[in-house]
Amino acid sequence: MPRAISSPVKNHRLKRIKKLAKGYWGAKKKLNRTVQEAVLRAQRFSHYDRKRKKSDFRRLWIMRINAAARIYGLSYSQFMGGLAKASIDLDRKILAEIAVSETKVFEELANKAKEALNQTSNKV
Repeated sequence: MPRAISSPVKNHRLKRIKKLAKGYWGAKKKLNRTVQEAVLRAQRFSHYDRKRKKSDFRRLWIMRINAAARIYGLSYSQFMGGLAKASIDLDRKILAEIAVSETKVFEELANKAKEALNQTSNKV
């Protein structure tokens, strides 16, 4: 009995995978096995990096807030602690944007954080 080859199905699957490899260079877009490996690897990294992007942005926001807070004599943790004691609830994304674009507003926030820290240290 002759061997059955699923040529149309196989070609359709490979065509779909090769479409994902558009823009790859050399064998990574021409040879079937290499294309499959390259696409699988790229998909794995894209999934990982979508998750990683969130922590990367959080780190960036923290760096920006820290740099701006140090101009006004506060560390990042002192600044965030002072804001918490002053009941100012702003997330890091907004604080980083304020630190970059609205320096006067950030200065007011830093002063309020300092006042809140001084009030709690005077009570002790």
